[in-house]
Amino acid sequence: MALVAGIILFCTPLAQGQLCTGSLGDPVININFSPGSILPVAPGYTYTASSCPNDGFYTITGSTSGCFNNAWHTVNSDHTGGGGFMLVNASYTPGDFFVAKVSGLCPSTTYEFAAWMMNVLRNTGIKPNLVFSIETPSGTILKEFATGDIPETSGPQWKQYGFYFTTPADNAEIVLRIRNNAPGGGGNDIGLDDITFRPCGPLITTAIEGYSNPVDVCKDSAGTYTLTADVSTGFADPVYFWQISLDKAATWQDIPGAGNLSYIASPDSVGNYYYRLSVSERSGLVNGGCRVASSNLVINIHSNPFVDAGPDRTIFAGDTIMLQASATGQVPTYLWSPPDDLSDPLVLAPLAFPNENRLYTLTVTTQFGCFASDEVLVKAAAGIFIPTAFTPNGDGLNDRWHIPFLDPVMDALVVVYNKYGEEVYRAKAAVVDWDGTLNGKKQPSGAYIYSVRFSNSRKPMQGTFMLIR
Repeated sequence: MALVAGIILFCTPLAQGQLCTGSLGDPVININFSPGSILPVAPGYTYTASSCPNDGFYTITGSTSGCFNNAWHTVNSDHTGGGGFMLVNASYTPGDFFVAKVSGLCPSTTYEFAAWMMNVLRNTGIKPNLVFSIETPSGTILKEFATGDIPETSGPQWKQYGFYFTTPADNAEIVLRIRNNAPGGGGNDIGLDDITFRPCGPLITTAIEGYSNPVDVCKDSAGTYTLTADVSTGFADPVYFWQISLDKAATWQDIPGAGNLSYIASPDSVGNYYYRLSVSERSGLVNGGCRVASSNLVINIHSNPFVDAGPDRTIFAGDTIMLQASATGQVPTYLWSPPDDLSDPLVLAPLAFPNENRLYTLTVTTQFGCFASDEVLVKAAAGIFIPTAFTPNGDGLNDRWHIPFLDPVMDALVVVYNKYGEEVYRAKAAVVDWDGTLNGKKQPSGAYIYSVRFSNSRKPMQGTFMLIR
């Protein structure tokens, strides 16, 4: 009697039946009507490939539309949006339309049975009126639930119906039977999806000590977290299993050695860490379908953003230059400091117009407070100085002809000619850096002519320099 009393405490009557208000386990049985599957139904119903089955027929489909002069709703997907569902057009004679044997459940265990239903009729007509029955193979009824009339809706609407029941002590195979009390004809057309059996047990309450759930933390700030749990009465001899999921609760793994009501988690890599406590009676350890589990505790470790303030730039008095920064991160915000001589210190690529050398720092911060910084130097130059000679002899001194302060962003075209007027070097919107060769061949000593032309209104420059070997 104590076990029965405990079960009643975490099951409560609702409009759609009696569903578990304690903690549920993962579905032991999940009939989701994947496309192409034909599941057992009662005699008197016939499978058809048509997505508009006639009276006494059913199909497994992912959608239905335009049936019977649009008397049915257009249903674009199953309950979850990515699979199939069973579509039934009731026979003229009331009776069973779905019967399936279910095995693999634990003995003397409370389970929540649930299924998603839809009245697919658009207009007023005969309403589906269903009875869900859980029976032993010999026909003994363990639990029944009647939906009453399922009304029409203005649009396609899935609704979950369910209740709880307790398996026999001998773990006998059970039978799920769905009976339609109403006749077919003008209505009584049903969608059925996602039939699940989930163990129901005591309420498991979990928390992350000192934190709200979920925890969002930057990688550099990640530490250790104490997970705690409280399990209400109902299990005679409970066994605890902390579990972890690294795929956002799609799959779970037991954490070795984590068998107490508390667990210290130490995630240290960027990722999403889901934790929960799973509980079972010791007598049900062999069958994983006896476990119930808490809601998820989540620790999200976020990466710091990437930030590159861009290459150092050169600017002349009265000019404006755009800083060429780049950054990545989750919903980043930007801050340049100091904000002096910037068009907007809160954007990634502001315009800069300092009259003196200035070192700017760009700090990028994500929505979770993760940040990173980088610097860029903007040099304020009085003008362009063009060297009059260079000595490319390999001694490491003045080996290259270079025009300082000629920033690529100025979009200058620099061309060098020999004494015969032949072009020996060209640079367009690039750093000017000539080693005194043409196609790998050293050019002779002598005078060379240079030309510097700008794409804007800046005055062009022309002159000569000496190559000395």
